Formats: sequence, structure tokens, C-alpha cells
Amino acid sequence: MWEWLIPVLIVVALVVAVGVYLWATYNSLVALNVRVDEAWSDITVQLKRRADLLPNLIEAVKGYAAHEKAVFENVTRARAETLAAGGPADAGVAEGHMQQALKSLFAVAEAYPQLQASQNFLHLQQSIVDTEDKIQASRRFYNGGVRELNTKIRVFPNNLFARNLGFHEREFFEVVDGAAISEPPRVQF
Repeated sequence: MWEWLIPVLIVVALVVAVGVYLWATYNSLVALNVRVDEAWSDITVQLKRRADLLPNLIEAVKGYAAHEKAVFENVTRARAETLAAGGPADAGVAEGHMQQALKSLFAVAEAYPQLQASQNFLHLQQSIVDTEDKIQASRRFYNGGVRELNTKIRVFPNNLFARNLGFHEREFFEVVDGAAISEPPRVQF
């Protein structure tokens, strides 16, 4: 008389277990997705901070080296490209150009001892260095979140349903021109 109850309980237990698994997996994917969005937001804040500092730095250097027009144009172009970047791939390309432009700007600044002695220039230079460190830390945090999210989406059995639930792999923030960041801008005080 109770023989039918055992198979029904087993089926109910399996349905509950699958439901709990899907619920927990969905919530963890949402949390990882939000973490990646937050990390990207941190990167854009730091890129904007650096872009806001650059006009002041350019003006400080221009006062001493007005004839270095190409350097200033390259920095301005790289700044605009950074601000226009729509995602990690675009930002990676822009970041390579920005690093090259900053190296050129600091190289020009090194040729002017009076500029090197200017407190305003030194403060701006230190702010740029600090911002570069923050960009690097934000980039590591973002890429770590992307790694976790992409792994969670790819592993079995999540790969069977994660994309159907609207979760997609995200791009890493990688600088396209690795040589541009292999050596950070040299700053001498």
C-alpha cells in the first residue's frame, strides 16, 4: 500500500535538490556578474582620474617645453581614446597608447631641471604614479572577477544552462601592446 510513496519521495527529493542547485548557482552567477561590473566601474573611475590629471600635467610641461608639440598631441589623443573606450578590448588598446604617450611626456620633462624642481609638477607627477598603481590594482581585481565568472559559466553542469539564463563570458582587460606596459613610465624626483 505504501510502495508508491518511496519512488515519489525520491523524485521529489531529486527535484528539490536540482532546484536548490539551480537557485544557488544562479545567485552565485548574479553575484559574480555584479562583482565584475563593479570592478569595471573601478577601472573607469581610475582612468577618468588619470585623464583629468593629464591636462594639468601637459600645461606644466608646456610652460618649459612648448616646442614639444607632437608629445602633447600624442598625450591628448591617448587621453581622448581612453575616455572613449567602450569596453575592455578598446580600453586595452587605449592603455597601450597612453603608456607610450606618458613615457614620451616624462622623457621630455626629464630634459628640464627647472621643471623637475617645480612643486606643482612633482605633485602632478606623483598623482599620475599613484593613479597608475590604482589602475593596475583595479585591473587585477577586474580580471580576477572575470576569471571566476567565466570559470563558473564554463564548468559542467553550469555550462548547460548558464547561457540560457543570460550569463555570458566577459572579456579580460589586457593591454594589446604588451611592450607598452612592460616598463612603467619612469619618474625621477
